[in-house]
Amino acid sequence: MSAPIDDFFAVIPAGGIGSRLWPLSRAESPKFLHDLTGSGASLLRATWDRLLPLAGRENIGVVTGRAHGDKVEESLPDIVAENVFIEQDQRDSAAAICLAAAILRGRNPDAIIGSFAADHVIGRQRVFEFTVRQAVAAAREGYIATIGIQPSEPAVGFGYIKTGEELVIDDAPLAALVERFVEKPDLATARSYFADRSYLWNAGMFISRADVLLKELAANEPELHDGLVEIADAWDTGDRDEVVARVWPGLKKIAIDYAVAEPAADKGLLAVIPGQFDWDDVGDFASLWNLIAPGRHDTVTVIGDNENVLDDAASGLVVSQTDRVVAMIGVENVIVVDTPDALLVTTPEHAQRVKGAVSSLHDRGRDSVL
Repeated sequence: MSAPIDDFFAVIPAGGIGSRLWPLSRAESPKFLHDLTGSGASLLRATWDRLLPLAGRENIGVVTGRAHGDKVEESLPDIVAENVFIEQDQRDSAAAICLAAAILRGRNPDAIIGSFAADHVIGRQRVFEFTVRQAVAAAREGYIATIGIQPSEPAVGFGYIKTGEELVIDDAPLAALVERFVEKPDLATARSYFADRSYLWNAGMFISRADVLLKELAANEPELHDGLVEIADAWDTGDRDEVVARVWPGLKKIAIDYAVAEPAADKGLLAVIPGQFDWDDVGDFASLWNLIAPGRHDTVTVIGDNENVLDDAASGLVVSQTDRVVAMIGVENVIVVDTPDALLVTTPEHAQRVKGAVSSLHDRGRDSVL
């Protein structure tokens, strides 16, 4: 399983600020540039390392914003320069992924592309590789493939995929059709999904022939498709800057789930491969605490300098980025994030609401701390 797949190109969308991880994650230093797990590598670098055996160095690209291009290349010194695709500004995942697909189709009409977020944490590498190779096999048969994660709990923070009829595809023994996508459920619904076992977490990984992906985009969002193709046709020429400046601001902001995946599922063109590997999207500080201290929530877990944290009859997560002493006494299940210009105090139950605080700060003109 160690040989890269010849016609496979891995695309890493690296955008967004990870607002639920504020104030650790900021616009200039989003979460994918941080080492959140103590591995010694940023999440982006860990994603690159994970994809290297599948695609090889020359077939991994990153789609990112202008503010992060230099930091991406610093984090990934082995990346081929022409495989760093810079967006003028964010236009959501359909534009990011399908721009890469259109560029790569121009370079290789037979390319199969896979999209893998820069900020996910994945364990059991060999199982991950086996799953991706099944998705590539499904893509060769003309399907758009996605990877769904077998739930380990009735989570309310993820969207779900309802699996349908099994498919018969050589080299993809676990492939099935996607019956439908469902949005993030309430707890009672999540419990019913967890008991059902035919529901998988939607991890946002998509694998497809580039031409198939673009054909589906053209059918559902023709103006977005035409704009991206115009940009892609000029990408490797001297006209790139002029065309991007003219076309990009008018592109529709829409997620690839809505622009491509859900319509493809309705047509019977979307396959899903269940992923049995460990997966986390580190969506908030509660999931980060669970990730780095699973089953150990009766003590204080520290990210940063342990010498700065004092605790007595306390439990929680402390992210320490200053020389300030943080003392936790007689409190339970508390999350403290201490940075030079902002302090966050919350609980796991309310960790998802951090995004609302970021919105409020933006409305108040406090962008300097965002």
